[in-house]
Amino acid sequence: MVPFTLLGPIRAILFSVALLLLGNGLINTLLSLRGTQEGFSSMMLGMIMSGYFVGFVCGTWVSARLIKRMGHIRTFGFCAAVCASVALLHFIFIDPWAWLGLRFIYGLSYITLITVIESWLNSQAASHERGKVFAIYMVVNLGALAIAQQLLRLENDNGFLLFALVAIFICWALLPITSTRRPQPVLPDRPKSSLWSLLGFAPLAVASAALSGLAMGAFWGMTPVYATGLGFDAGGVGLIMSVTILGGALLQIPIGRYSDNHDRPRVMTVVVLLASGVALLMPLAPSQMALLILYFIWGGLAFSMYPLAVAQLIDQLNPDEVVAGSSDMLVMHGAGCALAPILAGAIMNLVGGHGLPLYIATVLGILGIYAIFRRRRVSVLVAGETGHFEPMVQTSTLVLSMMFDDRQMDLFSDPAFYEEGELARLRDVIKPSV
Repeated sequence: MVPFTLLGPIRAILFSVALLLLGNGLINTLLSLRGTQEGFSSMMLGMIMSGYFVGFVCGTWVSARLIKRMGHIRTFGFCAAVCASVALLHFIFIDPWAWLGLRFIYGLSYITLITVIESWLNSQAASHERGKVFAIYMVVNLGALAIAQQLLRLENDNGFLLFALVAIFICWALLPITSTRRPQPVLPDRPKSSLWSLLGFAPLAVASAALSGLAMGAFWGMTPVYATGLGFDAGGVGLIMSVTILGGALLQIPIGRYSDNHDRPRVMTVVVLLASGVALLMPLAPSQMALLILYFIWGGLAFSMYPLAVAQLIDQLNPDEVVAGSSDMLVMHGAGCALAPILAGAIMNLVGGHGLPLYIATVLGILGIYAIFRRRRVSVLVAGETGHFEPMVQTSTLVLSMMFDDRQMDLFSDPAFYEEGELARLRDVIKPSV
């Protein structure tokens, strides 16, 4: 049972998160379905879906500047208005190039909304409770995304109802967060990038972040197109998406906890190769029920890949490099997501709908082969103890600091911490609070 004292300061923020993700989870799937109905090619739909992820990645640099200039509440109101209006403009301007521009604007605004929410969560959670807050936040994330897919069953003849629901949910997300009396937080500075150094000593973790993005971006952007081609109606498409998310929510925890106590690169290699194999089986599924089971298993495996990559990176970093390194991993994952729908759409144009699972299987197969090659070359741990796996979804860089409490972060920034004889203290602080 979650104590009321923990939920009290963050209750309004969590309501806003749930409403926002209901709208965002619905619009992402809805546009793929509506674009298919309008006769957009798979290649064009891939470009449209990529527009969202490109805006998302670009927004990681824009959002902090906007919040510092306008403040949290005004920024949230500004970007929520943009997202709600853009959602409705998709219905008014049914043109693929217009949708491409709108998706970019939506992604840019949406990541800013998430940055506001996560910085507020960080400020409201007590230091020793951040791990619990992080867990609750992930549950709300995945739960709202899964429920949003079922709203596709409400589709009417012209589809306006669903676009209106997206706008309504996003507007309603304004109500809890703008009515709070709690003080606005101070936004921390963006950590300095360390990507080039990461490529030098942790190439497997970086490759896993990028290639898992290439797989997950294709799933989010093109699965509705694939399922529609197989004869699923809007409700069936929503069921596939929900089942996959549910698999990710239920299976990644045991997979991650197992990796904490075993050879993490080996666990990652097995997970990636199994996910590739499951994707290869999808075109051979004898029935829709069999396909749903495969998507459930694949979701549990695929949703584990990015957090496994982050945990492996933490295993190899000095403590003061964790936040910056994890932020770079998020950017690499987002870049993979941005490119994925274009590549998957092009392959689906060439070979048909089954090109999607074949593309995903190929990407993950390449990652699995590279993991086998690199597994014996991974850098040894700095402190002799592994980091701790935490379930994650693509979000802003601020969520990473929720994995650590203030005592840990203060130690990480203290130069004396790294003096000879002091590294042993890592044993007590390297693991995030749970």
